[in-house]
Amino acid sequence: MTFTAIRGSTALADETELEAHLASLLRLENIGLLLGAGASVAAGGLTMITLWTRFVTECPGDAAWMAEHGFIREDATQLPSPVTPNFEHLIDSLEIALSDWTRQMSMFGNNPIDYAPGERELEENLSDLKKVKAALFRAVVSAALLRQEWWLSPSGVESDDDGLASQRTILQKLVSARQPGQSSPWVFTTNYDLAIEWAAESIDLQVSNGFLGTHTRRFSPQSFDLGFRNTQARGEARFGVYNIYLAKLHGSLTWKQESGQVFEVSAPLAHQRIEAFMAERGGEDLGLMVMPRAAKYMDTIGYVLGELFRRFAEFMSKPQSCLILCGYGFGDEHINRLIRSALLNPTLQLVIYSSGFNGDPADENLPPALRKLLSLKNPRITVVGGGSAHAYIDSLARHLPDPLIYDEDMRKFEKALREPRELHYEAAAPRIGQ
Repeated sequence: MTFTAIRGSTALADETELEAHLASLLRLENIGLLLGAGASVAAGGLTMITLWTRFVTECPGDAAWMAEHGFIREDATQLPSPVTPNFEHLIDSLEIALSDWTRQMSMFGNNPIDYAPGERELEENLSDLKKVKAALFRAVVSAALLRQEWWLSPSGVESDDDGLASQRTILQKLVSARQPGQSSPWVFTTNYDLAIEWAAESIDLQVSNGFLGTHTRRFSPQSFDLGFRNTQARGEARFGVYNIYLAKLHGSLTWKQESGQVFEVSAPLAHQRIEAFMAERGGEDLGLMVMPRAAKYMDTIGYVLGELFRRFAEFMSKPQSCLILCGYGFGDEHINRLIRSALLNPTLQLVIYSSGFNGDPADENLPPALRKLLSLKNPRITVVGGGSAHAYIDSLARHLPDPLIYDEDMRKFEKALREPRELHYEAAAPRIGQ
């Protein structure tokens, strides 16, 4: 598929024009990324469509049970291309049913022998529901594991590992483009995987993810208001920043909820618990992450996610901000609402990388939320498409400009900008003295 991009209602001629536009956006006061499942495909992750197809293929009985009991439509079980359900709504429905059926079971006696036929059926359905929910959770975890060797390596991901090359390139370009006084870039992601953390660590970039501590890392949102700087830097050396802010909007594989608080554990420890869960030795829930459900705010961990979403909304409301979306399929309506509301900020710029966009804003195959944004024909919204399903993060890494070097050429450019003002002042001076 050939390159295609549109800004507002105007098609961009080629990639050069897009790169020039991105170069201007990177000079704005605030720059951020929103990464979805598609952004981790090149590193071994799965998109929601691929994840659901694998689940139906490997767990056909569980999928059929959900269709039989009305949790999904019948066409969501039909291979080779089952219709992907909304994961938030699906898991919401499963949890509501689990709560309701558990409540009903509590009204019966403790001896299953005394159950009436309807009560036995409810008990069987409750048991099946727990099994189906655990199978679905394991499928989601499996899609977020990326590469096994990254979890087992004591040094994490090496800097020459190609699996996270695009993530490293993007992070390096973003932090290098920051000017003195500008804040560090934000990375918002709906992914549970550690792609961003591993990519940043491989290039010695600090990650401020809301957790503070050395041996015990507890969620402390005030850490988002802190930054890193080189105390030896003076003048031009102050260009660039030393950290990124990372907000994992749906949780992480390395989060642990305990005693009413949320902690971050090391990757090796998290991997041990994940292995037990995947081998069906870890019960029906993982306890290390938050699934994408609309009712997630009911959990203790809702405080953490609420703070992260507040930071997300706050970022988009700041003057002179740019949010670049990559690999996000517009399947989370609470995020879509925040983005639409943020467009009330007249200086917010959106750049959306969508592999399904073919240049037609009214394409029925596009997510409804994306079609709505395209229908606005807002010149502050740029949509880039034309890439394969595995290429958009690679394209973003290629399109972002290399950092400028503040050298003699930049001084000449600044001088050229100042000269018209100096001439204006000289011409006005005699009149001022009269």
